[in-house]
Amino acid sequence: MSDMVWMPVRFAVLALVVAAVAGLSNWPRHRSVAEGTGVVTLSFSHGADRRAACRPATEEELAKMPPNMRRTEICPRARPPIAVEFEIDGRQVFAADIPPSGIASDGPSRVHRNFELPAGTYELVVRMRDRPGDAFDWQGRKTVELKPADHRVIDFRVDGGGFVFH
Repeated sequence: MSDMVWMPVRFAVLALVVAAVAGLSNWPRHRSVAEGTGVVTLSFSHGADRRAACRPATEEELAKMPPNMRRTEICPRARPPIAVEFEIDGRQVFAADIPPSGIASDGPSRVHRNFELPAGTYELVVRMRDRPGDAFDWQGRKTVELKPADHRVIDFRVDGGGFVFH
């Protein structure tokens, strides 16, 4: 048989394959979150203030150093951990001391947590302490309306004034 006879058959088979792939592309139906819910994600990277752990050098420490290396303060390389608290409608859902990253513990601390919530309006409060002490250095508060399948993200940017709610 010639190619002219097989051409319509090939086209029909190809059209059938394309139709089957298109039909099955939305099956099985998958949802990343349950129906009627949304997600709030607390996700940021921040390095605690390592200068907060600096201390004055003693006379003995200064005497051991070469003259060109003498500094009045001794600062550790490692960063302290950051303390993070997250509340939804006045209920604390996350609280942790997040250690710094890196082999020498000199990198930023990283937070990434997802909270699946029913659709509705929520008062979100997030606090962070990046220096030694009991008081929180940063706080963000926002009322958000979470619709079904919404994904809200809470980020932290020092140059943006602190916590940013997207």
